[in-house]
Amino acid sequence: MININKVGAQIAALRKARGLTQAELGERLNVSFQAVSKWERAEALPDIGLLVDLAGILGTSADNILTGG
Repeated sequence: MININKVGAQIAALRKARGLTQAELGERLNVSFQAVSKWERAEALPDIGLLVDLAGILGTSADNILTGG
């Protein structure tokens, strides 16, 4: 079972550790900063098609993101 709150917190923590803004991460994934914000606030999950690229940008695995670390 995926815990959306843990996923959002993990994305935010990894993004900040990489020194990226929500806008910069969104730009690299071709999504809006609002989409990134929704992920981090646990209002939505990233599209499955973005997960591999998201993990690569954040320097982790898709599994690490989905399990919240």
